Parts: sequence; structure tokens; C-alpha cells
Amino acid sequence: MISIPHKTKQFLVLLIKVLIVAGAFYFIYNQLAHNDKLDWQKFIVLFQKNQSITGIAFLLLLSALNRFFEILKWQNLVAFIHKITLGEATKQVLGALTAGLFTPNGVGEYAGKALFFEKKETKKIIFLNLICNGIQMILTVIFGLFGLLYFNAQYHVITIKTVALIFGMVLLLFIILFSVKKITIKGHSIEKLIHKINEIPKSIHQKNILLGICRYFVFSHQYYFLFLAFDVDLPYFTLIATISSVYFLASSLPTFQFLDFAVKGSVAVYFFGILGVNEWIVIFISTLMWFLNVVLPVVIGTYYVLNFNSKSIIKETKTQ
Repeated sequence: MISIPHKTKQFLVLLIKVLIVAGAFYFIYNQLAHNDKLDWQKFIVLFQKNQSITGIAFLLLLSALNRFFEILKWQNLVAFIHKITLGEATKQVLGALTAGLFTPNGVGEYAGKALFFEKKETKKIIFLNLICNGIQMILTVIFGLFGLLYFNAQYHVITIKTVALIFGMVLLLFIILFSVKKITIKGHSIEKLIHKINEIPKSIHQKNILLGICRYFVFSHQYYFLFLAFDVDLPYFTLIATISSVYFLASSLPTFQFLDFAVKGSVAVYFFGILGVNEWIVIFISTLMWFLNVVLPVVIGTYYVLNFNSKSIIKETKTQ
């Protein structure tokens, strides 16, 4: 094996850190400065009309709560291996979020979190992150399906037969998956996965679900309050059902974190267009949601990326 000098290793680590941070800021700037669908003049006029320090503070609080519940979820799950402090959980979540900014569906986040632990724990950390993200996806699907049913009952986008067909296909898929759960692919099977999930105490799973529901409630209502701020006057259940439908359909599409607002925005334009909401308002709200819940945490996460030290972190985890 080729031995790399210590100073060279330090330089390469620093270079990777700088590239991640520089890339993050470049993509953020590029999306905000070169999106021709964002009419900044309209936004400034509306902002000056409805500007409220209390309103801005409330939206920022919801962003903080959204990420805080995610941090609590991660701290709760990692306790299955060993306990970590809230500060450590914050470093790991925000640092990994920044590292996963350029990867499809935030896949880089899995590797990012694993770097904070010893190499022998990598598989466990990746599995726990899968559980952490998996419950959020399941909740998005559940609430999204109910939202779609409510939305469709009001606006008849698709026929009842089509709805029945979709539910039938989903049910059939679950039946097939559980009927072949013993089939092994490269040493892995659904049965083994279920067994691994069951190894985690129920109390951890229950807390994970509760925190996931809290997080879903926070970011969906942040979306809702932004529509109110933009003078969109629609019934509460109609707005919430539409928002849950948008998140469900957008989350099922493969995308990158830095393009998240574009994907959700395009799906939102279709649904809110049916409700008669102006396209530029939908685009702006989707962009603001992206800015508040991805950009701001990534900016904080760059600090943890630049100050990342694998040796000190491993040492800290051993002493806890």
C-alpha cells in the first residue's frame, strides 16, 4: 500500500472541506440569483406591505423547531449504540446535511454521519440513519395519501376507479414484499431487516415516531403560514391537504437537496394552480421553504464541516 505523508493527508482533508463549503454556497447563490421564475419586485412590494418582525421571528422559530426535532430523532436513535449529547447530535445532523447537499436524495448524509463514529460502527450508523429518514418518509406517505384523498374529493382530479386502482397496487406491492421476505439478495432480506429493526427497543421507535410527527406538523404548518403571509385565502383543510399531497408526490421523486425547492415547486404549481393561486406566489413560497429549512441549516453546517476532526470525535464518543 502507498503511504501518504501526514501533512499531505491534512491538506487533502482541508481541500475536501473547502470544496464542500464552496460548492454549497455556489449552488445556493446560483439557485437564488439565476432563477427567472422568482419575481423579486413583487416579493419586495408584498414584503413591505405585510412586513412583521413577529411574523419573521415565528417563521424562523418553525425552521429551528423543524431541524431541532430532527436532531432529537437522531440523538434518540444513536442511543441504541451509545448516548451522545445534544451538541454532538447537532454537529452530526447539520454537518451531514451540508455534506449530502450535492448527492441524490441526500445519500451523502449517510456517509457524513458515519464519519463522526468509529469505522467498525459505520454499518450501524447507516442503518440508524435509514430508520431516521424512513419513518419521516412513511409519515409523509400516510399524511400525503389522506391529503390526496381529501383534495381529490374536493376537486375530482382523478376518478374513484383510479384511486381504487392505486390503493390496490400499493396493497399488492406490500403483499408481494412480505411474501418473498425470506428471499436473500447479497446476504440481505426483508426478514433480516425486520429482525434488525426489532432489535431496537420499542421505546426508541415510539419516540422516533412521535418526533417525526412533530417535525411533519411543524414544516407543513410553516408552509401553511407562508401562504397566509402571501394573502392566500383558502380553507385550512384544503391548504393542509394540498401541502401534504405536494410533499408526498415531490418526496417520491429522485432529486438533489439543492434542487429540492425546484421539484417541490413544480409539483406545488400544478396543485395550487387548481386552487387558483398565482404561480409566482407558489414558486416564492417553495423557495422560501427551501431557504429556511435547507439553506440556513447548511450555512450553520459549514462551520461543523470546516471544524471536523475525526480523531477528536471518535475520542469523545468513546468516553460517553
